[in-house]
Parts: sequence; structure tokens; C-alpha cells
Amino acid sequence: MKALVVSGKRKRAIARASCREGSGIIRINSVPVEDYGNPLARLFVQEPLIIAGDLSKQYDIHVHVKGGGWHSQAEAARLTIAKALVQATGSKKLKQDFLTYDRHLLVADVRRRETRKPNRSKARAKRQKSYR
Repeated sequence: MKALVVSGKRKRAIARASCREGSGIIRINSVPVEDYGNPLARLFVQEPLIIAGDLSKQYDIHVHVKGGGWHSQAEAARLTIAKALVQATGSKKLKQDFLTYDRHLLVADVRRRETRKPNRSKARAKRQKSYR
């Protein structure tokens, strides 16, 4: 099987995953998923693997993620892992399991940071006026 390339975004984080048949090795930025980031990020990234069960043991997935913070990177990596598993297996049941658990496993969250406006301190904060 040729390598399957999938990408996903969350805020400023962008993740690319290549998936091919193998022995179930999952790496994020060349680090095994068992040693990745803090415990919360690790759990977040392992959710699609836990839901997929034995199906995830048939594929090697290498994820490269950059930009954003640790939480955005974990969400982007999670999105790409889930998308890669669904595309590689072609399983409608797995897709439905992901969607019923959390829609953001397969559908990207398109919300982005609102830009800061000129002459203001934050995106929506207005300048204070003093009349005295």
C-alpha cells in the first residue's frame, strides 16, 4: 500500500500524517505516542486509537505537527490520526463511531483568533474615555 497523507488544522497548529500498513507504530514529531507531551495531550491524541481498537494496530502513522500551542497541536494531531484511520480502513462503522464520540475527530474546528484592531489593546476592547 502506498502511503496515505492526511492533514488537519486547529487554530495555528497544522498537522500532517502519513499512514501505511505496518505494526501499529504511531509517532508524533518522531516521538512515540506513549512519550508525547504532557499526560493530557497524550490522552487526547490516543482517543482515536482507543476507539479504533485493533484496527489501529494494522497501520503505522507518522504525524508532523507545528505551530500553535501544545493543546492545539494535540487536537490537530488527533484529527489527522482519526482521518488517516478512516481513510485507510474505508470503514463506515469506524467513521460513525468517531462522529458519535466527538465530531471534532473528523471535522476540523474552523474557529480562529480574532485579529487585533488598530489603536486598541485587544481584539474587542475599546479605548477608555475620560471627560474630566
